Amino acid sequence: MVNLLISQLLSLFWGWEADMAALAWLLIPLMAAIGAGLWGSWANRTRKMRSDGPELDGYARFREAMERSHSGT
Repeated sequence: MVNLLISQLLSLFWGWEADMAALAWLLIPLMAAIGAGLWGSWANRTRKMRSDGPELDGYARFREAMERSHSGT
């Protein structure tokens, strides 16, 4: 109750400045959430484009090379 009275009293003195300050503090987490959503969708998009094909092919070649070197001894 006291906080409500103080905020009403301050808004009489400062007018819209107190309201704009509250709006600015509410916009900060909103912008952070939007930025996190955009970054998350961008990070997920680039991960989908890459596949494990080249890495698995390289591992298969390495495994074949190791089997060949041990078969001769």
